Amino acid sequence: MWIGVGAMLIVFASEWLHDATDQPLWLIILLIFTGVVLAFLIFFFGFSKIVNKNIKRIVSKPEKFCSFAFISWSSYLIILVMVALGILLRNSPIPKHFLAAIYIGIGGGLVLSSSGYFIKIYQDIKDKKGDNQEELEKIENKEE
Repeated sequence: MWIGVGAMLIVFASEWLHDATDQPLWLIILLIFTGVVLAFLIFFFGFSKIVNKNIKRIVSKPEKFCSFAFISWSSYLIILVMVALGILLRNSPIPKHFLAAIYIGIGGGLVLSSSGYFIKIYQDIKDKKGDNQEELEKIENKEE
């Protein structure tokens, strides 16, 4: 979900920068650079910590649990605040090409942070394959 929202924000930013044809190229490059730097800062100091908490929360849950329980209730409040802030910013008098840097930062942070979930999924699949391989070797040894 994080990667989808992050990509959507980056697409918004890209469209706004593309439409800013009256702005000098150096400003567009500076806004993109600022957005990328923001993305890494948001990833390292914010979202990566949330991802780690969510992964620990998911791993501690029983095999079957409510699909909305993958994040805490306080995180849902943060999501609502972020959505409201995004709507406010989009409808504010701030020029869209300046908002693009913020959207690249948040969107990039979300995309980078989603890698934590993919890494965990990969590790779980790899561990499961290893477990299956050990079971196969035990079976083969018993047959000999």
